[in-house]
Amino acid sequence: MRRKNGAQPFYADCWFWVKTIVFVIFLLFLIWPFSRMVVNAFHADGETGLTLYNFQRFLSRKYYYSAFWNSLGVSLVPTILSVLVGVPMAYLMTRYNVWGKGLWHVLTVMSLMSPPFLGAYAWIMLFGRAGSVTTFLEQFGITVPTIYGFGGVSIVLTLKLFPYVYMYTSGAMQSIDSSLEECAENLGSGKIRRFLTVTMPVVTPSIAAGALMVFMSALADFGTPMLLGGSSFRTLPVLIYNEYFGEVGGNGNLASAVSIIIVLLTLGMLLVQKLWVARKNYVMSSMRPPQVVEVRGFKRFLVTLPVFLVTFFAFLPQLVVCVCSFQNTNYSSFTGGFTLDNYTGLGRSLFTNLKNTVVFSSVAIVIIVLIGIFLSYAIVRKKGKTGGALDMLMMAPYVIPGSVLGLCYIVTFNQKPLILTGTAAIIIISYVIRKLPYTVRSSTAFLMQMDPSVEEASINLGVAPMKTFWKVTSRLMLPGVMSGAILSWITCINELSCSIMLSSGGNNTLTIAAYTSIVRNSVGSGAALSAILTVTSALMLIIFMVVSKGKVKII
Repeated sequence: MRRKNGAQPFYADCWFWVKTIVFVIFLLFLIWPFSRMVVNAFHADGETGLTLYNFQRFLSRKYYYSAFWNSLGVSLVPTILSVLVGVPMAYLMTRYNVWGKGLWHVLTVMSLMSPPFLGAYAWIMLFGRAGSVTTFLEQFGITVPTIYGFGGVSIVLTLKLFPYVYMYTSGAMQSIDSSLEECAENLGSGKIRRFLTVTMPVVTPSIAAGALMVFMSALADFGTPMLLGGSSFRTLPVLIYNEYFGEVGGNGNLASAVSIIIVLLTLGMLLVQKLWVARKNYVMSSMRPPQVVEVRGFKRFLVTLPVFLVTFFAFLPQLVVCVCSFQNTNYSSFTGGFTLDNYTGLGRSLFTNLKNTVVFSSVAIVIIVLIGIFLSYAIVRKKGKTGGALDMLMMAPYVIPGSVLGLCYIVTFNQKPLILTGTAAIIIISYVIRKLPYTVRSSTAFLMQMDPSVEEASINLGVAPMKTFWKVTSRLMLPGVMSGAILSWITCINELSCSIMLSSGGNNTLTIAAYTSIVRNSVGSGAALSAILTVTSALMLIIFMVVSKGKVKII
């Protein structure tokens, strides 16, 4: 049936069905679970009807509201420190002929591609109460500051997350039109003043984007504060987990209320970032990218040294866990000497955990790529009201931490009509919902740069629109899709905060198994599993770089 003007009805358009399917997915696995959790937050045992009891309890007891200030602190401090570290490093890497530039870049990216708790574990092995560096210095009467508590969590998260700022900023600095800086130099501006008054304002949006990623990642992190916080330092994700799964917890209503608070905090920071960037945004031509300054001798050493030091400390946790995984242990501590017992002792559980990791992540990434290609095209080329709504829905996982999404799924899918808790399906679904934005954002950014005349020419030559999409558009989008997909895949492999709440014994992944061994103080198996996790992530990254021949960037 056709309309009077001869146009096809809306339901005959394939993109109508694409949007409908995506809306249904988000409705079923994001909006519905989150709304159930919100309703749950306004109920309490012993209270009839809707109540604010859970929020009143949170605000009136120091045990609870102190977690809010702790979370805010360990999010803001690493964000500020990441900017102070990442921006100068990006400047040195993009403007000077740093020795081993390619190697430092790869190692920096690899340091980001591992779960944060692995860094916490490595620093405990070095500077913990019985750490190797701590015990060595004690022989000379030197007492090192404790790695536990606010300071330790902040340092570990900074070294883990500053690559976000570095990568976003370096990309922006490489695309600056050099004529801007040349004009400032011709007007008598020195290098420092030129950097502060010309370069910095232009790259401010990219710095803010990287800083926002650091803030949200630090706020959502579960493993690092759990390992380094001790009994007296709690953050909101840890509080959510303890309230629902703790031995003295079991209060799902209060955990839901805490989840709403952390989402509101994230939304507030996202709004602040958007409003600030809107006032600092600049549009320019990138016809003349800046030239790399060739320095020699001691000057080259000076520009390389800070890059080397930052990269070394960022990548050190991966080296530590790999080396320690071959050391003898008496279960709870390392005793020296090298062995393969830590690996052989994993037994059949290693195969199960590795299989689950590969299968769950691979199935999730296939779904992410398929949805991401269609969704990004619908957002960019088929805008309208539905396209804008899809774009907003796609951003929602950015502001919902993993522990909150895990709680949403437990509240919703632990009872009829749809029981999924404890199954592999719910873990894969959580991967898809949480990691889909990486692929969609990368794909949409790439698609915006594509000239639509290529598609129009194909359609004008008689090729059906959907066939044009598959034969022409999707192939041109491939670099952007792959860029986001590899980041989605590696973060799926390293996912902890959501999957640890949803998994059962038979569905544990390498990340969950490594974290569980560390918490149980099984240092040998913990180090071995962490090393395998590190090598797996590194191999995925190396394979991607080899296949793409360095033409496709991750961020």
